[in-house]
Amino acid sequence: MVPLSWYLVLAAFIFCMGLYTALARRNAVAALMGIELMLNAVNINLIAFWRYGTAVELLEGQLFAIFVIAVAAAEVAVGLALVISIYRGRRTVNLDELDTLKG
Repeated sequence: MVPLSWYLVLAAFIFCMGLYTALARRNAVAALMGIELMLNAVNINLIAFWRYGTAVELLEGQLFAIFVIAVAAAEVAVGLALVISIYRGRRTVNLDELDTLKG
C-alpha cells in the first residue's frame, strides 16, 4: 500500500508546477493550464485524505473532487471564451500586452 506522504508529495509537486506555470507564463492559455494543474493537485489531496481517513465508507472526498472538477470545467469554459474574445479584439493573448481596459 502506498503511504499517504507519497500522495502529498506528488500533489505538492504538481501544485508547485501549476503555480509556476500560472505566474511565469506570458500566454493566457498557458496560465489557464497552470490553474488547472493546481486544481488537479487539490483533487489528489482530497482523494488521498478521503482514502486514508477514518470514515472511508462516506464519499466526502470523492464528492468534493467532483465539485472541484465541475468548477474547473466552468473555469475553462469561461476562461477560454474570454481569451478568444480578447484575441479577436487585440490579436494577442500575451498577458503583458493586456494591461489596460481600453479596447
